[in-house]
Amino acid sequence: MQAATASLRDERARRVRRAFAELADRYRGGPADADHTFQIRLGDAGRTWEVRTCADRCEVRPSPTREPDVVIGTDAATWIALREGRMSGLDAFSQRRLYARGDLDLALGFEAMFRLPGDRDPLLRITDAEVGCGRVRSLIAGDGPEHVICMHGLGSNKSSFFETVAALAGDHTVHAIDLPGFGSSAKPARAPYDAEWFATAVLEYLEANALERAHLIGNSMGGRVAIEVAFADADRVASLSLLSPSLAFRRRQLAPLVRLLRPELAAIPHPLREAIVRGQFWDLFAQPERLDPAAADVAVDEFCRIYRSRAARVAFFAAARNLYLDEPHGKRGFYARLRTLEPPALFIWGEADRLIPPAFARHVHAALPRAKQVVLEDCGHVPQVELPERTNGLIREHLAEAAAVAEPEPRSALARALRRAV
Repeated sequence: MQAATASLRDERARRVRRAFAELADRYRGGPADADHTFQIRLGDAGRTWEVRTCADRCEVRPSPTREPDVVIGTDAATWIALREGRMSGLDAFSQRRLYARGDLDLALGFEAMFRLPGDRDPLLRITDAEVGCGRVRSLIAGDGPEHVICMHGLGSNKSSFFETVAALAGDHTVHAIDLPGFGSSAKPARAPYDAEWFATAVLEYLEANALERAHLIGNSMGGRVAIEVAFADADRVASLSLLSPSLAFRRRQLAPLVRLLRPELAAIPHPLREAIVRGQFWDLFAQPERLDPAAADVAVDEFCRIYRSRAARVAFFAAARNLYLDEPHGKRGFYARLRTLEPPALFIWGEADRLIPPAFARHVHAALPRAKQVVLEDCGHVPQVELPERTNGLIREHLAEAAAVAEPEPRSALARALRRAV
């Protein structure tokens, strides 16, 4: 028995060494200015490898020699599965078999730097799309015929949809994007950062990726942006899955004061206490103990890293200001426009959400009675993170129902003629 165990251990160690040895040959290359250092820590093996990637070469060392840009921690079996293409980094992350420290995009991009056995493409990739306002960074996984776009909330980034990407990538092509002003996307100084501007950027992202139509998923601010995309061009939206979306507040007592506040003031450097950020992060959840502390560390570290940028601070406060000032009333008010929403919509609310309480459901029902609404018990503001299995199951059902509905006829005569010509 001991001999068999030793033999299995030796075989695993051999496969680990081979996986590292093959990295250089499988390296796909990088930008001309690329020079990044990764530490790969295999906890159960008690070993740390260093991987340095440059424009045209990859160097692997059995022990660290440089300060790393990124630390990736996992176990030997998971590392082998990743290198053999039997699971993606998102799968490992969602199963709590992998953690990362440092630049999150570099950590995500590591997998996409290397071809899989059989010269297969990586299971996920980090890409940039050029739109009118600049770069939009996205994580793309899966190769299904239907495309899904995931949009994060205020102050967040694509990492808030890791679980959803992993859940849907089996039969969809899933794009988790950093909205402009957030994450690793462009942060233009003079942009308005309102819903209409964000929606234009999303539609331009569809154009840049040659996507005629997509399902949209949005959390918080991302939900509001998804709705605005549907207002702007309903033919491009196959369905809407809206997770605690930031809808217009009917009572805005502070609106006169908020209008006077200028987001540009956020450009002035000011202290950022990680403990405060961490506390605000945990307040988003009804039961914080449901979350892996390592995942929380990733989110907090990434927010603090990005928020130190002057442009990121201005974008954050401009977007927050516009969410609060979103006009609810009148012919052009949000709820009057909501009555015209065409794509099939699913609203998911958290019963214990302190930011967007489920009482908003009644306003949605009054304006859009045909929309499906679900209130998740004992759930906070980020249901795809706090209750991922339940939330992603509801999204999957909604996508299937929307796909079963016949594609609507384009509204304009020109669009109908173009479709017939194609």
